[in-house]
Formats: sequence, structure tokens, C-alpha cells
Amino acid sequence: MSTNGLRALNDVLAFFLELAALGFLAWWGYRTGPNTAVHLLFAIGLPLLAAVLWGRYAAPKASVKLPVSGVLLVKAVVFGTAALALGGVKGPAWALVFAVVVALNTAYITVARARD
Repeated sequence: MSTNGLRALNDVLAFFLELAALGFLAWWGYRTGPNTAVHLLFAIGLPLLAAVLWGRYAAPKASVKLPVSGVLLVKAVVFGTAALALGGVKGPAWALVFAVVVALNTAYITVARARD
């Protein structure tokens, strides 16, 4: 596979990991709390907060341009929280697998973008 093909594949994987992170936050949020109102508040509010942070600071076309270290910090917070949420719902092994895939994907994309 060519370098461009590998990068495109990693970009697609990154997008699906971002969607998965939002889904894991919603899933955990829905299972947390004493009643339906709190379930819905967390299930909607946590992914919404993550999406706003991501769009403002970590997305390729973010409205606030941070240095690479700042972008990586935002990604670590969003993906780390999502991994913890997944761990809370499915167990630590699932959280670890998700975190490792995210770390490898983020490292590859960060290095590839630095070369551009």
C-alpha cells in the first residue's frame, strides 16, 4: 500500500474512532445516574461537550488553532474519557484496546501531518 493510501486509511479510521468516542460517552452517560432525566442529560450532554471541544480545538479546521501539543492534549482528554467510559460499560480490556488503537492512529497522523 502506498504512503498516500495508508494515510487515507488512517484518516478514515480516525473519523470512525471519533464517532466511536462520542458513542461510548453517550452509552456510558445513558447508563449513569438515578433516573431517566439524568440518563438523557448525560447521554446527550457528554458527547455534545466532547464534540464542541473537538470542533473548537482539535479538528483539522478547528476555529481555534492550537499548537500540536494543545491539539494532542484535547485529543487525549476526549479519547481518554471515552476509553474510561467504554471501560465502565464493557470492562477494562475493551478500554485498553480502544486506547491502543487511538494512540497508534493519532501517532501516525501526527507524524504524517508534521511531514507535510
